[in-house]
Amino acid sequence: MSDAMTRPDRVRIVEVGPRDGLQNESAEFTTATRIELVRRLLDCGLSHVEAGSFVSPKWVPKMADTAEVMAAFDDDARERLSVLVPNLRGMEGAIAAGATEIAIFGAASEAFSQKNINCSIDESLERFRPVCEAAKSRGMRIRGYVSCVLGCPYQGEVEPAAVADITAKLFAMGCYEVSLGDTIGVGTPLKARAMIEAVAASSPLERLAVHFHDTYGQALVNIYAALDTGVRVVDSSVAGLGGCPYAPGAAGNVATEDVVYLLDGMGIEHGVDFDALIDTARFILDALGKSPVSRVSAARLGRCAA
Repeated sequence: MSDAMTRPDRVRIVEVGPRDGLQNESAEFTTATRIELVRRLLDCGLSHVEAGSFVSPKWVPKMADTAEVMAAFDDDARERLSVLVPNLRGMEGAIAAGATEIAIFGAASEAFSQKNINCSIDESLERFRPVCEAAKSRGMRIRGYVSCVLGCPYQGEVEPAAVADITAKLFAMGCYEVSLGDTIGVGTPLKARAMIEAVAASSPLERLAVHFHDTYGQALVNIYAALDTGVRVVDSSVAGLGGCPYAPGAAGNVATEDVVYLLDGMGIEHGVDFDALIDTARFILDALGKSPVSRVSAARLGRCAA
């Protein structure tokens, strides 16, 4: 089957800026700013926004107000929001906040799992088992993340077979979708394609998402390659917010406005109001006192890209 036949007609964008984009942000911002960011993103037409995480404020202080962020939205809006949950305590916070969807995460690299959360990959999945059971018993959706799918800051290359294995395990635990994350942004298109094809051999392609960081400027071409395999869900972060503490100088997540511009050029539907998205990028950049890293925002806002 040719790429043109495989490529989807419509792509769902999962906006991760309010969580993955802001969790390591050095600039200070208020709860009101994060609430307004989420509101603006929903108003742009994004069907899925990751609003925050219920993690220990000792480790991720920028996410300590996630309950307040969730409380600012009604039931209909919360149907479009998700929160990251690392354990049962976090799950309790998500339930109390009225979350309808949670996200759990694992790594394709044993070295990363040990360094990041001090346990093996299998041990990390066992920690999530009761979380998933609690979510399923309440009818909550579960989204999975796999980090380091194209490289690890500690072990280097990551075998596609390892990515396929953990992805299949996350589906078996009840995830409706699994996002494949290039955490340190080292991937290139042919490697990205080979990894996705390896994962799709044992997991449903239509339930896979991709999550690329732009450390080496490869995120958009990696997304293009992913679309040509048939992937139809893409994670991104407004204004390119975010970064990886394990990759010094990392540019962060691929910018949502760059993804929308790419999809528009390919004639792929996405349901996002581009002008409203640019205004939202302007809002959060001004709030943080930052210049855009996104080429699209830099061009549209008349500022130099960092």
